Amino acid sequence: MSQSSRYAEAGVDIDKANDFIDQIKPLVSSTFRRGVLTDIGGFGGLFALGGDRYEDPVLVSSTDGVGTKLKIANLCNIHDTIGIDLVAMCVNDIVVSGAQPLFFLDYFSIGKLENELALDVVKGIAKGCEISKCSLIGGETAEMPGMYGAGDYDLAGFVVGIAERNKIIDGSEIKVGDKIIGLSSSGIHSNGYSLVRKICFEELGLSVEDYVDELGCSLGEELLRPTRIYVEPLLNLFKNFKVRGLVHITGGGFDDNIPRVLPKGSKAVIDEGSWPVQPIFTFLQEKGKVPVEEMRRTFNYGIGMAIIIDAKAVDDAMQQLVALGESPHVIGEVAARKEGEESVEFV
Repeated sequence: MSQSSRYAEAGVDIDKANDFIDQIKPLVSSTFRRGVLTDIGGFGGLFALGGDRYEDPVLVSSTDGVGTKLKIANLCNIHDTIGIDLVAMCVNDIVVSGAQPLFFLDYFSIGKLENELALDVVKGIAKGCEISKCSLIGGETAEMPGMYGAGDYDLAGFVVGIAERNKIIDGSEIKVGDKIIGLSSSGIHSNGYSLVRKICFEELGLSVEDYVDELGCSLGEELLRPTRIYVEPLLNLFKNFKVRGLVHITGGGFDDNIPRVLPKGSKAVIDEGSWPVQPIFTFLQEKGKVPVEEMRRTFNYGIGMAIIIDAKAVDDAMQQLVALGESPHVIGEVAARKEGEESVEFV
């Protein structure tokens, strides 16, 4: 018996993995933009920055996963959107610095490679890269028998973007009186799913197939809604407006994420009634008896991205965001913070 077949007997099929790479090549190449120098299959992905577009370029990178939302994908047996979540969690983290995403790599690990499932995952990753104008130039598929249960898998993503040094957004120019614009989320995005699963499955006894009147759809459909990618509208906004701060509202919600960009001596005053909260959050809050303070810290609570901008520019910026297909809301402002006060105040 050959060495390769003995390896397959142990649970790792090299030939099957090579077939999978051949299957995803068209998906991957469809994401290529100027700068990509290699096709997938090499030991590393090559990307040329080009020397004429930036005077003082800075590379911006991020890595992330999608947490236990993977459990929902498995329960629904739908795997072609979770890759969008993966890309979104990474590219949304670098666009807040003013960076344009350049290229993306993924890490996909599974107990036994199932080509159809894995292909669907990569379809989602390619879609996310397409939305964010980012090239998928490589990744790793790891078959790890004994590490995962049947059908279980894990994902991680890695993105690199670029920004002009003097245009990096770091919150240092935020001033008292600046307004905060919130961009609507598509729902839960990719944070808080451990609590979601506890409430919906353990406490309420629901399944992903169950239709939920309050949501107007099945539970699975709601919970699998892909994370919104804010790259294109924000990059367009940067062309016409000086954005002083950006906040990707992820794990930790408003309370933990907004203070990450605020200068010392300032706070964010958030008007709680200034944006519509999607039904899924009301459902979880009421059915799970979750205090509003915990809802705001566990979930995005309806706002996936916050933009801090000069009050004089807010009306024009709002008009442009609407024209770009966004649903923006002025959700608060920056105020002076006294000693002992919280960095985020809700009114």
